[in-house]
Amino acid sequence: MLTNYLKIAWRNLRKQQGFAFINIFGLAVGLACCLLILLYVLDELSFDRYNANADRIYRVQSDIKFGGNDMHFATTPDPLGPTLKKDYPQVEQFVRLHQRGNWLVKKAGETTNLRESDIMFADSTVFDVFTLPFVAGDPKRALTEPNTVVISESAAKRHFGNQNALGQTLIFANKENYKVTGIMRDMPRNAHFRTDFFVTMLSDNYPWGQWLSNNHHTYIRLKAERSGAPADPTVFAQNFDAVIEKYVGPQLLQMAGTTLEQFRKANNKMNFWLIPLTDIHLHSKQQVELAPNGDIQYVYIFSAVALFILIIACINFMNLATARSSNRAKEVGVRKVMGSERQQLVGQFMTESVLTTVLAMVLAIVIVAVALPGFNSIAAKEISLSQLISPVLLPILIALPIVVGLLAGSYPAFFLSSFQPISVLKGRVNMSFRSVSLRSGLVVFQFMMSVVLIVGTIIVYRQLTYIQTTSVGFNRDHVLTINDLYSVGKQAETFKQEVLRLPGVVSGSLSGYLPTPSDRNDNAFFPEGQVNMNKGVSMQNWGVDYDYVKTLGIQVVAGRNFSQGFGSDSTGILLNEAAVKILGFKDPIGKRVWRFDDAEGKTRKTYTVLGVVKNFHFESLRRDIGALSLVLDANSGAASFRVSSTNLPVLMQQIEAKWKQLAPGQPFTYKFMDDSFDEMYRAEQRIGTIALTFAALAILIACLGLFGLAAFMAEQRTKEIGVRKVLGASVPSLIGLLSKDFLKLVLIAIVIASPLAWWAMNNWLADFAYKIDIEWWMFALAGLLAVGIALLTVSFQSVKAALMNPVKSLRSE
Repeated sequence: MLTNYLKIAWRNLRKQQGFAFINIFGLAVGLACCLLILLYVLDELSFDRYNANADRIYRVQSDIKFGGNDMHFATTPDPLGPTLKKDYPQVEQFVRLHQRGNWLVKKAGETTNLRESDIMFADSTVFDVFTLPFVAGDPKRALTEPNTVVISESAAKRHFGNQNALGQTLIFANKENYKVTGIMRDMPRNAHFRTDFFVTMLSDNYPWGQWLSNNHHTYIRLKAERSGAPADPTVFAQNFDAVIEKYVGPQLLQMAGTTLEQFRKANNKMNFWLIPLTDIHLHSKQQVELAPNGDIQYVYIFSAVALFILIIACINFMNLATARSSNRAKEVGVRKVMGSERQQLVGQFMTESVLTTVLAMVLAIVIVAVALPGFNSIAAKEISLSQLISPVLLPILIALPIVVGLLAGSYPAFFLSSFQPISVLKGRVNMSFRSVSLRSGLVVFQFMMSVVLIVGTIIVYRQLTYIQTTSVGFNRDHVLTINDLYSVGKQAETFKQEVLRLPGVVSGSLSGYLPTPSDRNDNAFFPEGQVNMNKGVSMQNWGVDYDYVKTLGIQVVAGRNFSQGFGSDSTGILLNEAAVKILGFKDPIGKRVWRFDDAEGKTRKTYTVLGVVKNFHFESLRRDIGALSLVLDANSGAASFRVSSTNLPVLMQQIEAKWKQLAPGQPFTYKFMDDSFDEMYRAEQRIGTIALTFAALAILIACLGLFGLAAFMAEQRTKEIGVRKVLGASVPSLIGLLSKDFLKLVLIAIVIASPLAWWAMNNWLADFAYKIDIEWWMFALAGLLAVGIALLTVSFQSVKAALMNPVKSLRSE
């Protein structure tokens, strides 16, 4: 029986090739989109699950409110990890990570450095908490001694080639020697942080024992319950209040002369909480993350998009199958007269549906194979086609065409098998109101989802354009930045002056911090004579030089900038408007503020306010502008140069030549500040591109169905069109007659889609502190695009039918 069903199904597909192409190609594109998004979603959900005890590992995070700043850190005080391990038996192990960032690294005896990124200080327990297999060395002893480092296989190959790296020496920053005590496999790509270097925490010169600082990422592994289930993290988290009372309170009293109770009464807070390791990548939006995270919101959005695209493709199948029912009515009638039962007819039509979807799935896999490299490039992923046959995806790959085929073919199968043989053999096929209404409803749904995707794409791109073009309070255009300035050592100022002599260089500055992705330095400041938590402010404190404000085009709105003509400016400070507001200064110029000058809080440093700079964005536009201070500091990590040269390649060669004179053997790397600024929104740019691609594909699939439906409707009305032409109807009037019914459906779809799109995109924009307004023209533009696309799709068949010779159409009837 099944063999017979398959033979007949194959004959029908060959007989109706145009109909079969639209169905198979539409379904294939829908299934390909579904598979690509499924690969993306599963990759996002897989982060950190490679760890053997992932279900028992948590990161401790901090929520702190002080001095007008509500801060949410992925970091904690350095003593927290050891304290939790010592005081609470539920903590099986802990590890702290301290991100060093970029360092110049070379093998002992070499003269040329390589610039390595994301170097981590780590406790020796890092290999006990995380699953990081070794290829050489002992993970239990690798980081137990000072000046030791564990490197990845890739780093070993970069620095030692085919030599055995174990026991060799690496030189960091041209001065610090580290012995390689272990070589680990490269970290998996689906880890929430990645590094090629773990340096022993014993080498970190951080001032230890500070409960009022947040500089370490702390992870703990809780013991399993006796049943083997993971311990309840919410129960353990209740201990954090006791930790704060016992350890934070005394240090707060010692350093600031304030009790914890007074601190809290001043509307301040300090809380610790746990986030599961496997939730960090998609659910953590803390400051000071080890690497940019994903967002569960996009997983939900793309999952919904995949479902909608698949539904749109299935709707095409149902629409075309029911619309062409009259062409198969006689077949149904003959089969019933010959003794076929209804379930046999249903089986026949369902077999055709499943065969169609199986063929579509084969084509979909081909499309995925072709599209995957481009998709990886857009989405910044490393997904391989082999993942389709993973234990998770293979059952889905097998079941998906069968399930889609049964669902998409169910209504047409039951609809076609319900025809009465006497009626259809006499040529009377009753196209019920229900079937026409269903097709209309399905067309509305298709274009409703298409309009939602179009509106979403418009708003995403408008927001990205707003971010890239809005005034951020400083001039980031034509600013060249060079990091790793410590490579030139004490000759940083010499390098700056040499570059300033080059034609095309307008100004230059040396600083430790830039208003683009870079290190941050939080400090608590107080008005002179006060240690009142109501009067303090937590703000960024950046070390800069005299030319920083000028080079970056930052506006001084009160007072003056730093000047070499005033020797006292070494104790001067510039505040932004946000800091002045929080401090409550009505006339800030000449006021004095102080901060602790050592980790123990025994000494203080006092500054005189020289000027106030206009607020500028030094973090993502997702956040409000916080308090910021600038002080003179010779410890510079980066150089910034404003350039106006019309021949940048030549200028860059000249700057590189100056660098090589002062730092021979050191790599010369640079960026333009506007590129660094755009990097903060790279995730949104990728999402916008992916959304645009899938929106276009959704519209393509919807139009395929509309094209097929219009062709069938034009075929059904051939005699009517011929009669109308004989009676004098013009071609434009016939085109309007054939198109208006479809356009009505598209207009209904626009009306339904608009509030849905507004709600969805309003929620997306809520993550940005600075954002565009959703305006009426965005919906109007999406509607016009949908109407235009539908009109072009339908008009092709309408014009073809309207231009047909009426004599020929009437004779064929």
